[in-house]
Amino acid sequence: MILTRNFYLNKLIQHKNNERIKIVTGIRRCGKSFLLMNLFHSHLLNTGVPEDHIIAVSLEEYENRDLRNPDTLYKAILGRITDNEKYYILIDEAQLAITEDERKNPNKMIALYGILNSFLHKNTDVYITGSNSRFLSSDIRTEFRGRGDEIHITPLTFREFLQTTDKSPDDAFKEYLIYGGMPYLQHIQNPEEKINYLKELFNETYFKDIVERYKIERIDVLSELTDYLCSSVGSVTNVNKLKNSINSLKKSNKQNQVSYETINSYIKYLKDSFLFSEVQRYDIIGKKHFESLSKFYCADHGLRNAKLNMRQNEETHLMENIIYNHLISFGYSVDVGIIEKRERADKGSLKYSQYEIDFVVNRGSNQFYIQSAFSIDSDKKRSAELKPFSIINNSFKKIIVTRFGTLPWYDENGVLHISITDFLLRDDVLV
Repeated sequence: MILTRNFYLNKLIQHKNNERIKIVTGIRRCGKSFLLMNLFHSHLLNTGVPEDHIIAVSLEEYENRDLRNPDTLYKAILGRITDNEKYYILIDEAQLAITEDERKNPNKMIALYGILNSFLHKNTDVYITGSNSRFLSSDIRTEFRGRGDEIHITPLTFREFLQTTDKSPDDAFKEYLIYGGMPYLQHIQNPEEKINYLKELFNETYFKDIVERYKIERIDVLSELTDYLCSSVGSVTNVNKLKNSINSLKKSNKQNQVSYETINSYIKYLKDSFLFSEVQRYDIIGKKHFESLSKFYCADHGLRNAKLNMRQNEETHLMENIIYNHLISFGYSVDVGIIEKRERADKGSLKYSQYEIDFVVNRGSNQFYIQSAFSIDSDKKRSAELKPFSIINNSFKKIIVTRFGTLPWYDENGVLHISITDFLLRDDVLV
């Protein structure tokens, strides 16, 4: 079965011929190349673009290694433009044309960006993919001077995952919960082989790429940090807490202690490689962000499970990670909601209590509040999940997502109760 990935394909089509560079970003092996070099390439052909007016170059292919030199790449592409008709330039893994010297020197001009910008002045429409945000998505606003559109692609959402199986949504979700949404898994049937693929992907592709790209000296620290971030998905943390946790394992050898700066840098590398997203806490009442504590989510929960050797598959944390990635994949901005309320303590004194809402979701002028709860099968649990909603007391939509449930229903306070599968599959939830 061919995955259509229509949501992302339509984004590319909508941005076609807009005189901007289209930059498809995302974690490696999440389907960027297939989207651009297969699905979009086919769209161009089907809409009448001649084959010789589509210049497709994959810099990851061995036979194209010479084209990783930016000057050689420019000349090769320019040599294929022979008339005044529109040409479509598709460059896969474009960051491979950024030289080692350019990566080491942040003040050095990156030739690739100049090349891409120069094509905007010719009869071309430019599309690239990239797996590293430091040299692509984080530079869109500066290096491309307002002439770049980022289209961020994620591993398969649950909706897309259902395209790969004939199982019922409930049975499919059980599988999705364990293995996640890396596209190549659809070609693997054996459970052990799926786990081995995910482990190999993490260790031999992502981890090795970070070590080599950033010349990591403390590989042990990077591995331990990655384990901590995977195991603490959905938990509030910060650099100091992570540093202290790692150093607590190294008390017997003070020379092995790790610094704040090292942990901070390694987190940045993991984020730049799209392996993890950091979500800040947001004061809903005061309308401001807290920078001292945040949460981290893994780009794919199946990768997260494999990194932890399938030892920590608590559905509560996995649900939260899945909901976050689902929201991001559909273009929502997401914060962790914090509410501070002045209340009376047991003995009558006043105190400030802090309540959390798992996700404050924004798109345009619309805002939604979402709580992720495996179940709310007791009055105490129900009260704990609903209380933050009652404190906010505004008209924005409020949602509780549980692992199981009947059909979606609204309680007497207007809160929508919905199962995780319905939340992930229905189009009318965030409206």
